[in-house]
Amino acid sequence: MTWYFPFIFLGIGVLFGLIKLPGRTFVIVEQIGNVALIVLMLTIGISVGSDKVVIASIGTIGYQCVLIAMSAIFFSVLFVFLLEKTILPLDSLKEKLSDKQLHPDTEVEIDQESKSSPLVWIIPVSIILGAIAGLLFMPQNMLLLNDKIFLVSLAILYVTVGISLSQNLGVFRYVKSLGFKILLIPFAILMGSIVGGGLAGLVLNIEPHVSVMSASGMSYYSLTGAMMKQYYGILDGTYGFLVNVFREFLTVLMLPLLIKLGKGAPIAGGAAGCMDTMLVPISKFVGIELGFVALITGTILTFAVPILLPVLSQIL
Repeated sequence: MTWYFPFIFLGIGVLFGLIKLPGRTFVIVEQIGNVALIVLMLTIGISVGSDKVVIASIGTIGYQCVLIAMSAIFFSVLFVFLLEKTILPLDSLKEKLSDKQLHPDTEVEIDQESKSSPLVWIIPVSIILGAIAGLLFMPQNMLLLNDKIFLVSLAILYVTVGISLSQNLGVFRYVKSLGFKILLIPFAILMGSIVGGGLAGLVLNIEPHVSVMSASGMSYYSLTGAMMKQYYGILDGTYGFLVNVFREFLTVLMLPLLIKLGKGAPIAGGAAGCMDTMLVPISKFVGIELGFVALITGTILTFAVPILLPVLSQIL
């Protein structure tokens, strides 16, 4: 499959999203995207379960993914920490945000007590069910059909992601008012993820395209796993998925420690996840004002991942 496959369907989604359509249309689009994502996870699970090499080495893959995720978090936190201690002190930015009365819930609806999408548990359940089906029930002659369903659902997901991104462009209007230095935070996280993935690959003796691209998913596990499967096959796709699942899990686990290192550390750990699933827990630790910085950072990195990964696939 050509490397520019994502750009075509993302572009279609962005163009479609820029058209002024009734609000109900975008609700339907989100529902279609969720269905496509669930189907995508089922097909990935089937591919995992039906691949004896992946099943035989799942233990080794698991601990390697944990180490890659930890390395990506470490260097992202380190780079943001250095940034925070030099040219972008977040405490002063927090005061600026407080004066402007900008909060993340001015852009997205947030319930500070509870906000969890059912996809948080539906996605892993879909992967597990697909893996069981692939291991026990899936005939080999059906795997080609599974691959075709994977590509169709991936194309639909790209379109819906493009539409979603176009609907979140409003966040960027705040970059100018906060100062363009704010862009250094997602850049530091991105570079930390790439460096962390690269060094972890050297230590673990893993191909650079596996460790670097997995780490460059920056918590966007569904799309990273799907894109790496598309480019390299199910084994590498498994790395792409698990590394970023572990990144989210480890970040939540370490939030009490990360906040002691600096206000930017939890944001660096959450990375692209700060746009959605990680926004509430991180905002509770860094404060509602810097939760807005987390939202901007997560949005920028969510934009970056589907563009960055195809580029890396051509470089590595």
